[in-house]
Amino acid sequence: MSELAIIARHAGTVLAGQLAVMAFGVTDTIVAGQFSADALAALSVASAVFISVFVALMGVLQALLPIWAEQHGRGELAAIGASFRQALYLAAAASVLGMALLLFPDPLLDWTDVPDSMRDSVRHYLIIVGWALPSALFFRLYTTLNQALGHPQLVTWIQVGALVLKVPLSIWFTFGGWGLEPQGAAGCAWATLLVDYAIAAIALVLMRTQRLYLPLQLWQRMEAPDWPRLRAFLQMGIPAGLAIAVEVTSFTLVALFVARQGTLAAASHQIAANLGALCYMLPLSLGIAVSARASWWRGQGQELRAQTVAWLGVRLALISGAGLCVALLLGRAWVPHIYTSDAQVATLTSALLLWVALYQCADSVQCVCIFLLRSWRVTLAPLLVYCALLWGGGLGIGYWLAYKNIASSAYWANNPTPFWLAITVSLAVVAIIFIYLLRRVLATQQHDLSQRGT
Repeated sequence: MSELAIIARHAGTVLAGQLAVMAFGVTDTIVAGQFSADALAALSVASAVFISVFVALMGVLQALLPIWAEQHGRGELAAIGASFRQALYLAAAASVLGMALLLFPDPLLDWTDVPDSMRDSVRHYLIIVGWALPSALFFRLYTTLNQALGHPQLVTWIQVGALVLKVPLSIWFTFGGWGLEPQGAAGCAWATLLVDYAIAAIALVLMRTQRLYLPLQLWQRMEAPDWPRLRAFLQMGIPAGLAIAVEVTSFTLVALFVARQGTLAAASHQIAANLGALCYMLPLSLGIAVSARASWWRGQGQELRAQTVAWLGVRLALISGAGLCVALLLGRAWVPHIYTSDAQVATLTSALLLWVALYQCADSVQCVCIFLLRSWRVTLAPLLVYCALLWGGGLGIGYWLAYKNIASSAYWANNPTPFWLAITVSLAVVAIIFIYLLRRVLATQQHDLSQRGT
């Protein structure tokens, strides 16, 4: 089977699962939007806080993908099992840290000036999903293991099946019925809590019963923490996790800054952000597949084959990004009406989707590049680039245009457009820098290989 076919099959399987997970958010956005504009605005703020916390912690665990993929390439299957057990300590520590932030969110809500009218709903939502965090992080660890093994099918089936459970639960808890009072935005959180623990339980059963995991020897007695190994995990995982956090929070924190503009702006931003995140699932899936394949070749000792896979991934990212751009431009007039019956919200969302469409090529390329850079253990430089351009450029300049610059803040009064404009430009610069970094890293490695050969 060709490299393109292997990557396409892996990415397609991951994409199906990721779309199912994204459908959780789409479902919640639609359900909350149909319940009320206030519920949708509260969901926008609350989900932004949860995602900001979750993705940072998830990123530390996701960074183990190239490590396990290389071990798979070398045939060290039992070592993967031992490594997985050590990673459970990381997941436990991450759960404690994340729950502390979610169960006590007032400092963050104070910092971002979330209106008092939203605070009770936002706080209630975050407390509920805070208790779901341990199960969500464990399932992420399970997902990363399967992706490293090149067998994401079981994860995808679980995620698709979970969607069948999530949709009716979100509707029931939000609107009430059958003896249950309407919960509003908090109803979506209750549905998430139940679904997350259900899929974590299923993952445990599969790990115990499926032949795929037998060579890994997962079910051994838990060893004491291996501090040198855990430090190595953190040296790679913390910069990777922070990079993902910066990338995602450059979008999610906008929801908190936009909240002060009122319900119309917050609701419109939530729909645009949800569609942007939905599109992001394609390059994310491609990045996972390409990274796993390149790392597998590195484990095999075939560095040149790994580099070939890397550049194939970048080309695929550019092509897929162009396709997403065209699709959004064609659908931006009618897609918002799927989410909301409010004409004003739909109109403003349509305008925001123009910017979402324009950044798709850059976003696709930078997403695949950062996964590939992790395969070559480059994590600090991407983090610094993200901090400077996505926080400094996207958030910082967007905030300045929206609230500090007299001309632009008057022109875009109560409108999230300045943030989306700044993010679009910042992502374009990030993509260019990441391509340069990847080219430099691979060229340096190729030079080193040539020197050894001589």
